[in-house]
Amino acid sequence: MPNNVLILDFGSQYTQLIARRVRELNIYSEIYPYNKIPKNLDSFGGLILSGSPFSVRDHNSPRIDLLKLFNNFPVLAVCYGAQLVAQEMGGSVVSSNIREYGRANLNLNNKKSILFKDVKNKSQVWMSHSDTIKKLPNKSTLLASTDDVENVAFKYYENVYCLQFHPEVYHTTFGEKILENFLINICNLKQIWTPASFIDEAVNKLKSEIKNDKVILGLSGGVDSSVAAAILNKSIGKNLYCVFVNNGLLRKNEFNDVLNQYKKMDLNVIGVDYSEDFYKNLKGIIDPEIKRKIIGRVFIESFEKESKKIKNVKWLAQGTIYPDVIESISATGGPSSTIKSHHNVGGLPEKMKLKVIEPLKLLFKDEVRKVGGFLGIDKSILGRHPFPGPGLGIRILDEINLENINILQEVDDIFISGLKEEGLYDKIWQAGAILLPVKSVGVMGDERTYEKCVALRAVESTDGMTADWVNLPYNFLQDISNKIINRVKGVNRVVYDISSKPPATIEWE
Repeated sequence: MPNNVLILDFGSQYTQLIARRVRELNIYSEIYPYNKIPKNLDSFGGLILSGSPFSVRDHNSPRIDLLKLFNNFPVLAVCYGAQLVAQEMGGSVVSSNIREYGRANLNLNNKKSILFKDVKNKSQVWMSHSDTIKKLPNKSTLLASTDDVENVAFKYYENVYCLQFHPEVYHTTFGEKILENFLINICNLKQIWTPASFIDEAVNKLKSEIKNDKVILGLSGGVDSSVAAAILNKSIGKNLYCVFVNNGLLRKNEFNDVLNQYKKMDLNVIGVDYSEDFYKNLKGIIDPEIKRKIIGRVFIESFEKESKKIKNVKWLAQGTIYPDVIESISATGGPSSTIKSHHNVGGLPEKMKLKVIEPLKLLFKDEVRKVGGFLGIDKSILGRHPFPGPGLGIRILDEINLENINILQEVDDIFISGLKEEGLYDKIWQAGAILLPVKSVGVMGDERTYEKCVALRAVESTDGMTADWVNLPYNFLQDISNKIINRVKGVNRVVYDISSKPPATIEWE
């Protein structure tokens, strides 16, 4: 019996959250763009239609053959998906007179609905749309409303459920329960997708695909590349060759620390220093997107040189995970817009003769950690904060040179060490320091200074797709600020970033 969930992406930035929420329920999901519906529909037991930045009233908006899909499995249509069902099936969608964005309270019109079983009346939901469903299609049953939106949830025929709010986002209080009701009570799916099942499937697939070929993998010391290495090592053993490249943009002492971490993992690892190559190519570059592409290119070129030292290498492995892919293009080629380039997924030169293998590309960060834990990877590696592939290169909002690198390494070390000493590190998703391209006037002793400013950043998140700033204790921030200004020559001002994602991103570049 099919036990996977098909998610059709109409371009919503929330589509990936739907996939993550489904997987949290131990049910596997796959995202496909609306215009590339898979042929093997019989392998799926349920369908979710995503939201979209488009309006169904626009003639150029995404369209699919809904009736063809309705005959295959139960359907949950979210936001744009719900409006598409309403319009295509004979209802009407109009521009809303009231801005339907943010929190609202759910009024359950049909408390016996399976979809809303154990969902509290008046519970909070999250709205995000400028159109609204004015008239439901024939053979529809109204399930719920809000004070401002009458047709906020309805059932079409027997197995199509439509929501004008987003159950996948954190702000919808009973969102997980609604998804659970749909997947388990309506689709009758089994909760059998676990880290163990992923590992078994991944290992079998890697063995089948790679066979006896040799693979080269770039290690960074982070969670993603470490787990990728562990899975590949379990699959192909000594045919995996791990290389840790020092790009000169690492944290203080990180090159040696990372190499020491991997001694316990029985991996084939060598460390190579290409710092000068990176510095040479980045000289005078300030534009963040150009920086990313250069770092990605030189990273790959470094691997080309190293791969040539190993005879008959045919594969380049990467620790690419789902958010990397999503933010570079859309999840699987759909209409989502590009936010920024990631060095893991772009810039592979055509001249490179290695094929790419990405064993984690369909996993979110929390899933990667769970898999790593099941593989027995040390907690010091699994608990490490995410660190951008381009390293400090995108935390220096100015020219990359040794002076700026040394300043930021010292600042970052004081901040991260302080978080660990105060027991705050493990409570934070990601933290780091940013060197700003501004100077400010200060006073040290009786003398005027005109030196650099640094920003500290600490966020809480579960998947990196959304994040909120961490309310660090004032005394801690005061102590860290004093230490940075007193110990790091060239810095006389420290600020703390209190922006959330969205609208900001976690990194500044």
